[in-house]
Amino acid sequence: MATVSITTATAISASQPLALNELAHAVGADTAWVVQLVEVGIVQVTTAEDAPPERWQFSSTDLQCALEARRLERDFGVGLDAAALILDLQHEVRRLKAVLQARGIGQG
Repeated sequence: MATVSITTATAISASQPLALNELAHAVGADTAWVVQLVEVGIVQVTTAEDAPPERWQFSSTDLQCALEARRLERDFGVGLDAAALILDLQHEVRRLKAVLQARGIGQG
């Protein structure tokens, strides 16, 4: 007997950001976990700072960061503060590599 999997996808763009509950669902977490991501700076709310969490919106970059934070928690047992630091350092390394590559340094 064949197994059938049904997958759904949601387009994420500037005109169609993710809501708090959608981001939580996409990463397999609850909304309180996403609120913690905002508090430690892993994801950024694209709505007004004083908007209640149920009105928060997130970009595809936020989804990517949330997924990476979830992986760091699961695979390495790190807390969200450590995950925020790791993600920030990874971003900085990528930025510096791009600068070096643009200047033709470090190739070869």
